[in-house]
Amino acid sequence: MAGTTSAGILLYRGDANSTEVFIAHMGGPFWAKKDAAAWSAPKGEYTIEDPLAAARREFREEIGVDAPALPYVLLGDFRQRSGKVVRLFTARCEQPIAFARSNTFELEWPRGSGRLQQFPEIDDARWVARADALRKLVTGQAPALDALTALLEQSEQSEQGEQGPGRVSAVM
Repeated sequence: MAGTTSAGILLYRGDANSTEVFIAHMGGPFWAKKDAAAWSAPKGEYTIEDPLAAARREFREEIGVDAPALPYVLLGDFRQRSGKVVRLFTARCEQPIAFARSNTFELEWPRGSGRLQQFPEIDDARWVARADALRKLVTGQAPALDALTALLEQSEQSEQGEQGPGRVSAVM
């Protein structure tokens, strides 16, 4: 897995002081009873595809609904323990959004049984307060919350008049 690149979307609502993010719990037997460090921004691998297009595609596959038509901003690149780099895009999303269904993957389970089973890539997704998300997100994505807070604080300082408090201007 080292050297691969994924793209994802980290939706947020609120402001720098009361941010919630939309994150997904990873599916399958390994993650079934885990909560801490078992959640992720909806994301997936890409190669030559435009990263934002890949992030939108993966959101649809993992959450079961289209990513909202919003102005997305590149939040940054975040390295996972596996060596994979996750490029995250973010956008303010005040509209309702909920997990519908995820694509699946096949795995021999129980291990060594010879029996292949289908599992959802994602088994839950929801809005989570920043403090809870810090505990829930896989370690390599936790710095994305600091990047998001910094982006929101910068935006609040520089754009209070034109767009209103907490608005982030799109660069993509």
